Amino acid sequence: MGEAGSAPYEATGGPAPPLPRSSGDELAPSRSVFQSVRCLEGEMDQFVSAFTNKIDTKGRVSVPASFRSVLAKDGLDGIYCYPSLDAPALDAGGKRLVDKINGLVEDLAPYSDERDHLATALFGTSEILSIDQDGRTILPERLREHAGITTHITFVGLGEKFQMWEPGRFEAHLAEARQKVRDLRKLLGAGRRGSGGPEGARE
Repeated sequence: MGEAGSAPYEATGGPAPPLPRSSGDELAPSRSVFQSVRCLEGEMDQFVSAFTNKIDTKGRVSVPASFRSVLAKDGLDGIYCYPSLDAPALDAGGKRLVDKINGLVEDLAPYSDERDHLATALFGTSEILSIDQDGRTILPERLREHAGITTHITFVGLGEKFQMWEPGRFEAHLAEARQKVRDLRKLLGAGRRGSGGPEGARE
């Protein structure tokens, strides 16, 4: 189940494994099952799944609890956020995202136009969003305008970072992404068949 005020965009998990039964009819909790679940939860350091939350009358929106947990482990006090360079969305994350961007910029020649342009696009337009004690943040109007966000925000996990979308735009983006993946699978399948190897024989 999602947190209060947060609705997962898509179900990502399967049914829970059955608990072993005792000699009677009551369920006997399995220590190994619960320990495994806690271990997996403790090790999760990626932004996963998608959630759509409503912006309240004061402009605040609840950040998904699982995202806040990853941010807390990442060591950044808040959310590093900037307009996506290639989508009507906002890219966001923690210290790992900042470090990755630093690496991209530092790989370019010092004082070059390319380095200055990338730094301007990724650092000059960024914001550090604070998260209050109730897990809420406020998006500046400039960022909301870039993503076309008005009343709701869809938070989308992308591993080391996440994005914030206007829900309708995300639905269209998701449909396009799925179609591209289907086309890619067909292309890869045709390539394996053409190679005449065992992979093609199983297609």
